[in-house]
Order: sequence, then structure tokens, then C-alpha cells
Amino acid sequence: MSDAAQPTAAEVRAAAEAVKTALDRHLAAVERRSGEDDPAVYEAFNELAAAAEEYDELLYDRYDEVTPFEIPGTEDMPPYTGPEEPSALSVLIRRDYTVAEPQRLLAQAQRVESAEEPAASGGAAETVHGALGLLFGEFEPDEIASRHKEFGLEEGDSTLWVTAADDTAEPGEWLEAPFEQVDPQRVVCRFDVSAVFDDDVEDDDLDDELPLEPELDEDEDLEPLDADR
Repeated sequence: MSDAAQPTAAEVRAAAEAVKTALDRHLAAVERRSGEDDPAVYEAFNELAAAAEEYDELLYDRYDEVTPFEIPGTEDMPPYTGPEEPSALSVLIRRDYTVAEPQRLLAQAQRVESAEEPAASGGAAETVHGALGLLFGEFEPDEIASRHKEFGLEEGDSTLWVTAADDTAEPGEWLEAPFEQVDPQRVVCRFDVSAVFDDDVEDDDLDDELPLEPELDEDEDLEPLDADR
């Protein structure tokens, strides 16, 4: 982002003060809540979310820093209507990958396969389909996420939703369709990661990264190139 478009330090400070005010209003609304569906709480929540988002954007534009907290977006998610003190939670995670280097993926799967009993492996590492099943069966999803390049994978979008429940589900109750019964109004918090969020920043940085052509004095003569150099 160019210097001319940057917010001033005073604007960032004012945005920080707005967040403090919104926090106080939100706490006061929660303390006075008349029930789970108190509209005053939802209004204060939305005001806090808007103030925090404004501060986060100005802070980044001015100082290239971000806040250590995230507030779920209110544009795409309906207001929370779940229990105030949830007794059970469900964590829904989706991570997308591209198989960028199939040979690296196969090589990693073959290493795992060679360490197992030959009778148990069955040549699973000979195909990409088999290699994926072998690696995701051997490693935890978080470990694959942190080591994805070692497995020949390229990260795509990812999202994590924490949803509130009244009671823990019965064993095996939702395993056949784990994501079909998600109630958006019970989402406690949501964290999205996508390259699309970086597009505006990258476009703004292009102007700063373009090299400037040297300015020549009108009376300055260019020195001829030495062919022997």
C-alpha cells in the first residue's frame, strides 16, 4: 500500500479506542441480558465485531501488524443462538490440498510401507490413491498440515468451526454424515484461511515493488558500453 493511502497514527488510535468502547458496551449488554435471544447482546456483539475489524485493518495498513484475536464474521454467519454455557462442543475442520508432487508423495508412502510388515502393506504405495490412504492413516491430520510439503502436497483453503451442543452425541450417531447437521446459529467461533484474503495486499504491494527507472539529466550523455566487458 502506498504511503498516501495509509491511515494516520491518530486514526489507528481512534479505532483502538472504539474497540475499547465496544468491549465495555458488549460486557454491559451481557450482564443485563434478559435471555438467550436478547437483541441487545446481538447488537453489541455486531458493534464489537465491526470495531475490531476496522481496527485490525487500520493497524495492518499503518504498521503491518495484526491483532491476536479473531471475531467471527457477521456477514455470512447468523447470530449465535446456542447455550450461553455449552456443555459439549463439536470441532469441524476442512483442509484442501493439491497433489503438487506425486512422486514425492509416493516416495514418502513407500518409506512408511517399507517399515511395516510386508504382509500388511499390500503395495498401497504404488498409486497416488493408495499412498494418500497410507499416509493419512499413519500420520495425524495436524502433522500432515505442518509437513505437507514433505508429502508433495500444496495447501488450499481451510476452515475450522467450533459449534456448541447441549449434550455429547451418542457413539456412532453422526459418523455416516458428519457435516450434514451443522446449525450455523450454534457456531461459537470460526477461523478461515484462504489465499483470497491476501489478494488485496499483494496487489497493493506491487506498486511498491516495481523498480524505478533512473532519471537522467537532460544534458547528461550516456557512456557507450565497452564491448570487452
